[in-house]
Amino acid sequence: MRASDVMTTNVISVAPDVTIREVARIFVENKISGAPVLDAGGNVAGMICEGDLLRRSELGTDERSRKSWLDLWSASHEARDYVKTHAALVSDVMTAEVVTVQPDAPLGELASILETRHIKRVPVTQVGRLVGMVSRANLAQALESVPDEPASNVTLSDAEIRVTLVGELAGRKWSIAGRNIVAADGVVHLRGVFQSAEAVDAVRVAAQNIPGVKRVEDHAEPYQMMPGM
Repeated sequence: MRASDVMTTNVISVAPDVTIREVARIFVENKISGAPVLDAGGNVAGMICEGDLLRRSELGTDERSRKSWLDLWSASHEARDYVKTHAALVSDVMTAEVVTVQPDAPLGELASILETRHIKRVPVTQVGRLVGMVSRANLAQALESVPDEPASNVTLSDAEIRVTLVGELAGRKWSIAGRNIVAADGVVHLRGVFQSAEAVDAVRVAAQNIPGVKRVEDHAEPYQMMPGM
């Protein structure tokens, strides 16, 4: 699936000259937590979200605790904070550097953007114009809409289970050597040394997805760090 398959098209937007108080009203009335800011030509000029409204002089929440001694000497940082907490217009408070995607962007790209940039939504544009918005909620809805795979009547033999699991783990950094995997009567036994508990969990999940696997038994040993490492 791609952005165009999951995006919201009836996007509520605001103009740069809208007041912060008006944005708060729009958020509350429409039950949204963020909106794109569009210029007169319909292009995305920025994003405004609830996080931009947390620190406001009107609420008495404008004072920030200093994160480090360096902040005490950062006049520009303090000036930027003052603008964000006291400015009346969206243009002064919004995030101006906005990441956008094309309608044909794959969902994997969207998920990476949302995760790595710690944002909740990304605008979808075409020829510079806003055509939709993809949020984390849209991805959850897309996952929910994926049809269930029909139950498989295929039951693999122990040898086939082992070969399938070794193939699934091939090339993965957290995987273990095939000799540490034993399948007997539909039960997969994990033996040997694993680098982490997360690696054990990953192998367990991979095994559980194979038809014919009844359960997974963990006999693994924790990875022992060398002295001085």
